[in-house]
Amino acid sequence: MKDGFLKAAAAAPKIRVADPAWNALEICKALDSCYAQRAKLIVLPELCLTGYTCQDLFLQERLLEESLEGLQAVLEHTKGHDALTFVGLPLEKDGKLYNVAAAVQDGRILGLVPKQNIPNYGEFYEVRHFAAGSREVSEVDVLGQTVPFGGNLLFSCRNLKGLVVGCELCEDVWVMDPPSTALAKAGATVIVNLSASNETVGKDTYRKSLIAATSARLLCSYVYASAGDGESTQDLVFSGHHMIAENGSVLAEAARFENETIFSELDVHKICHERRRMSTFVPENTEHCVRIGFTLEKEETRLTRTFVQTPFVPSDEALKKERCEQILSIQAHGLKKRYEHTGAQTAVIGVSGGLDSTLALLVTARAFDLLGKSRSDIIAVTMPCFGTTNRTYENACRLAQTLGAKLVEVNIREAVQVHFRDIGQDMEKHDVTYENGQARERTQVLMDLANQSNGLVIGTGDMSELALGWATYNGDHMSMYGVNVGVPKTLVRHLVAYCADTCSENEKVLCEVLLDVLDTPVSPELLPPEDGKISQKTEDLVGPYELHDFFLYQLLRCGFGPAKIYRLACRAFEGIYSKETIGKWLKTFCRRFFAQQFKRSCLPDGPKVGSVAVSPRGDLRMPSDASRMAWQKELDQLPE
Repeated sequence: MKDGFLKAAAAAPKIRVADPAWNALEICKALDSCYAQRAKLIVLPELCLTGYTCQDLFLQERLLEESLEGLQAVLEHTKGHDALTFVGLPLEKDGKLYNVAAAVQDGRILGLVPKQNIPNYGEFYEVRHFAAGSREVSEVDVLGQTVPFGGNLLFSCRNLKGLVVGCELCEDVWVMDPPSTALAKAGATVIVNLSASNETVGKDTYRKSLIAATSARLLCSYVYASAGDGESTQDLVFSGHHMIAENGSVLAEAARFENETIFSELDVHKICHERRRMSTFVPENTEHCVRIGFTLEKEETRLTRTFVQTPFVPSDEALKKERCEQILSIQAHGLKKRYEHTGAQTAVIGVSGGLDSTLALLVTARAFDLLGKSRSDIIAVTMPCFGTTNRTYENACRLAQTLGAKLVEVNIREAVQVHFRDIGQDMEKHDVTYENGQARERTQVLMDLANQSNGLVIGTGDMSELALGWATYNGDHMSMYGVNVGVPKTLVRHLVAYCADTCSENEKVLCEVLLDVLDTPVSPELLPPEDGKISQKTEDLVGPYELHDFFLYQLLRCGFGPAKIYRLACRAFEGIYSKETIGKWLKTFCRRFFAQQFKRSCLPDGPKVGSVAVSPRGDLRMPSDASRMAWQKELDQLPE
């Protein structure tokens, strides 16, 4: 439960149709396997105490009595266990039969939730046996307990902030207005579904998309357990297709036809953060709901779910290619609109032979193609100075030439030397003034060339640099339109690689240049080279960008604090970076992120391309002088 994680399980015991005593024993075995994995929320299938396929046997008094005896056996088995467990059974109330989910914990029935939408189409004939449940809560006496009965039950955890569980059954999620919508509006962060969904060709695909979409629409976790082996195959087959989803992503999915139990950890705090930031998620008056409190034993949930190292970059190759093409189109169309609006004639780009300026030049070429403008109106400016190496210089020149841009060289060594003489800067003192003086001179050159040619200066800096403040204020920090402002460094690399992979047969030279750019260490090249090679490697100074992009995503997209980010990073990068290394760079990230907000507060325009952005006009409204001390408290507790 530490950091808001809750281990959930979905299981389907191998049942016998119409044999509640046997089924209760199998349910208890399934519960034991869940207890062994420290599951705190366990969901079993619809009508699992009797079997979903009993048909007219549901009307037999003997089956209903046996079902209650089976529930009593399950209750006895749960004594001493704090897991909140949902078990399906038929239950008679006021002369009518209901298909219900019993929420049980530690030998007690906390509540009974009836199925509200009773299907009577296709292969389903439930109306023959079951009445539709009401959302209104009443009471029913079951096994010596007076128990709340109704759809508007919310099971609220007393000692895990934000954990509120709502329940629906099978068909309920397939209808136009599912009960889960009202439950989520009333505060449920987790929805469980006890189901008996039979298999037909293609139904599994639709079912998976339905559960994932429901969890996304309701900003919730969703635990779905479906009937499996043991159900009657007289006319239907059930596969035990369990799923655990969270905010649109399927965290765990059972292999069909194997009666597999699945586990994953729900991130309750992440769900709460999503709801806080989504202004269109509007809670409703909860007076109609009955909250039932329960308590879980506090313990550190062992994580089994994975956390991708590069959250901005899809792991699936086909999706990655699709995403790269989409991002390049967003960037190019954003720039295209700026030219249509301003009537500017040229684009002026400082090309260094590095990743960021390479991507900016590729995007500008696309934009000019969209505009029907000649690429010769793209002025690619190389500005060698004290730190420029032959490799990056040659790559910058070859890139401009192969793309059809106009290459202009402005050697800024003499201008910088004069400037340093004017301000009394020692040429041998390689400090921040030495570095930033070059960056600002380059920006001045670009701005003046743009004025000469009726052009716009195209910014090259990426979002990761802006998060860290790794940009010279009023230097490379400034432009007239920043095409990379919404692209993190890890994604910049994949975009350039995509462009290399999609080069045509006639673009072999371009492909070669792009591949060499990808192989070049990231550097601002502001310090003199050593033996002709880059001496100033950015990641040696501020840390690996793959770590910083991971930190950035977890901080801004998920709202996590340093301790939780550290925990997730240690799991994601296990075997790659030591815990000490992760802690060191996380401290660097947080320190720079807070200290450098003033640079982000006056960013040039540029397009947002993903779910995270740092523009002060969009995603990140943050005071430039905000204190980081609340975050520092957690950072100080990280291991050295």
